[in-house]
Amino acid sequence: MKYVNLGNSGTKVSAVAVGTWHLPGSGQVNKNNVEAVNEEEFKKIFEKAYDYGINFYDTANIYHGRVEHNEDCIECTGNSEKILGNIIKDYDRESLVISTKVRGPMDHFINSSGLSRKHIMNQVRESLKRLKTGYIDLYQFHWSDNDTPLIETLRAMSHTVDLDLSRYIGMSNVNACDMPEFMELSEKYNLNYYITMQEPYNILNRKIENDKIVYAQRYNLGLLAYVPLDQGILAGKYLKNYDGKSRINYYPELKTEIEKTMGTVKKLKEFADEKDITLSQLAIAWLLKRSVELNIKIIPLLGITNIRYLDDNINALDVNLKNEDMKYINQLSDNFK
Repeated sequence: MKYVNLGNSGTKVSAVAVGTWHLPGSGQVNKNNVEAVNEEEFKKIFEKAYDYGINFYDTANIYHGRVEHNEDCIECTGNSEKILGNIIKDYDRESLVISTKVRGPMDHFINSSGLSRKHIMNQVRESLKRLKTGYIDLYQFHWSDNDTPLIETLRAMSHTVDLDLSRYIGMSNVNACDMPEFMELSEKYNLNYYITMQEPYNILNRKIENDKIVYAQRYNLGLLAYVPLDQGILAGKYLKNYDGKSRINYYPELKTEIEKTMGTVKKLKEFADEKDITLSQLAIAWLLKRSVELNIKIIPLLGITNIRYLDDNINALDVNLKNEDMKYINQLSDNFK
């Protein structure tokens, strides 16, 4: 396993991380009409990832472990943290880097969401309980909150570090215009600064190159790239007919994305075949090489629902894309900026 610094910090993390937004399904639906997680299967995935040397695991307080209804099942929130907590309690905590997020609704009360000091200070402690740990390595806000002053959010996030509840703080799905202001406020008031940003980034979604990447470069922010396979599109999942279990049933807009990118995906698949690698490996290897091209640390967040996907994805670390390979892929995907 290769290791890199976590953003502008001295903490080392594996070159790829495992995310917990979408975990293996059990096939059983709970009373909220949401499929339950196959916890034993995820435990096997975690154990193998750990054996591979992956020490970085990302979650969020709002996640329940299956993508469907993730934002509107209040009763299901916190489940991914609980599942992860039940696993990591049996490991040496210092061998792991755990990140989680705050912002989404955790109850039906008016102050049970957002980035106010009240909500952040409540939820950091609740996340610690669910994770069964004494501290969070990286505490991130999940997406921007335009109803809360930036300084209030920053002071509260920074305070979690001062109280030793977290080690570092990070941003996710942040308004690009807020990024320099956050960093300037940190310097002005001598507050802990954000060291990472978590954003959707892959060959078929390069929009952050138009605005946020420049701030990542300026402030030496690490990029935690989620949906590195664009929800299965870059795994070749939709090149053939897909069955009723696809997440397309929960995200109808995914069908439009599939149709829009199909031509490019077919060319990428042909290119991967020529190199005797899988499409997934090509997509992950592109992100790792893009890290060099952009001079920022990019860590793909892998969503693993089957242990064989982990075996496939991990081999991307051995793929060495040449400059001419990157030029071809970048030109092929320029339309997705």
